[in-house]
Amino acid sequence: MTRLILVSNRVQPPAKDSSGAQGGLAVALQAALREYSGFWFGWSGGVTDRYSGEIDWQTNDGVTTATVDLEEQDVDEYYNGYANRTLWPLFHYRIDLAEFERDFAGGYARVNARFADTLSPLIEPDDLVWVHDYHMFPLARELRMRGAVNRMGFFLHIPWPPTNLLLSLPNHRELVASLFDYDVVGFQSEGWLDSFLHYATEQMGAQVDDHRRVTANGRTIQVISCPVGIDFDAFTDAANSPAARYARYRVRQSAAGRDMIIGVDRLDYSKGLEERFLGYERFLRHHTHQHGEIFLLQIAPPSREDVRSYQEIRASLDALSGRINGEFADFDWVPIRYVNHGYPRDQLAGIYRAARIGLVTPLHDGMNLVAKEYVAAQDPDDPGVLILSEFAGAAAQLSEAMLVNPYSAEEIADAIQTALTMPRGERIRRWQALLDVVREQDVMWWRRRFTDALTQAPVSSTARDFSESSCS
Repeated sequence: MTRLILVSNRVQPPAKDSSGAQGGLAVALQAALREYSGFWFGWSGGVTDRYSGEIDWQTNDGVTTATVDLEEQDVDEYYNGYANRTLWPLFHYRIDLAEFERDFAGGYARVNARFADTLSPLIEPDDLVWVHDYHMFPLARELRMRGAVNRMGFFLHIPWPPTNLLLSLPNHRELVASLFDYDVVGFQSEGWLDSFLHYATEQMGAQVDDHRRVTANGRTIQVISCPVGIDFDAFTDAANSPAARYARYRVRQSAAGRDMIIGVDRLDYSKGLEERFLGYERFLRHHTHQHGEIFLLQIAPPSREDVRSYQEIRASLDALSGRINGEFADFDWVPIRYVNHGYPRDQLAGIYRAARIGLVTPLHDGMNLVAKEYVAAQDPDDPGVLILSEFAGAAAQLSEAMLVNPYSAEEIADAIQTALTMPRGERIRRWQALLDVVREQDVMWWRRRFTDALTQAPVSSTARDFSESSCS
């Protein structure tokens, strides 16, 4: 039976129980592995004095993981450096924050080569290899150099930037050319896919046929738009669990009859948290009759705390939330509850259901599964309203949400007021349309869409010729 080998930067084994707090990617990949046999390969998150390629194999709840430790220099250059200080800001339209260092690029190439050295002997002839995200652009090329002729797919979970931004990346052509060593390349939305095609045709002279097969430098890949979904059944089960009901009860008790707006985001400048706070501040300033009647609960677990730009965003949000609370709070009411730690998935589901408004306003986001989780958690008889950034990948699917420009404080403030006064019948109509999409285009739909494309890709009979430069 064909195995599925998943590869990503970090590997997260399933939680010991269904309440575990896990990112959307982790939940999605675990669900995919339960459909196929195989394993999930990547970095353990641990550091070793000298890279050995020694693999830590573990199996938990039907998911087998294979992880390796990296050297401290690898982490600094590959992960904190090229991945998170070069590619991440650039691909999220923040060229002002991108750092271009030769050592970063060298570490990125070195770690991908090390991953290929370790993974290559584990790949069997009929295996499908599915590589995830911007940490691993060149991995297929490295595996091909070591003789792998398997079908290989790549899925990008973040946006693809406009061509004029990508041109600022040193060796951008080499990076993009490495994608042509995969067989299938997937994007979260049509918009991100179109940006890739624009670069490929304008900068590489690529040809695109009617089936979205893209040919450049004698190599052809299939590109697809394939938006990731949530594990709908598992999430709705979590939303109906005792832990969810108790979390909802606690929130409603503490709300004391007030309406709640919920925001749940990793602490990151791409999530538009400063702009969200400013939009909410504008709402408070222009709707004084709502003072004491509403509050924003913003859950924002910190991430990448070794990267300076993340330290700066945390300091900025601390100051901004403090200023807004200082100006508008009363002795029995605080307009913003700002929490810097995460919650298990079942508790989050209960918190979502207690919220009158889900406020999801990233400046740019590959998808954003929080929007889909909020929809899935709602009470069918009295659902809340989803306010969603038009620049989130999810906006293309969730068109019945209230779509806003996250850069506009006025639009955010107006949307909050409209959501608060929206009639119950319209709330139910919008929610039902959103729910249909979230249910039908779930993580299994996503997995099938991608793996079906991958299994239909032609198989190379021999390893490709790498005697020429990937940029030739």
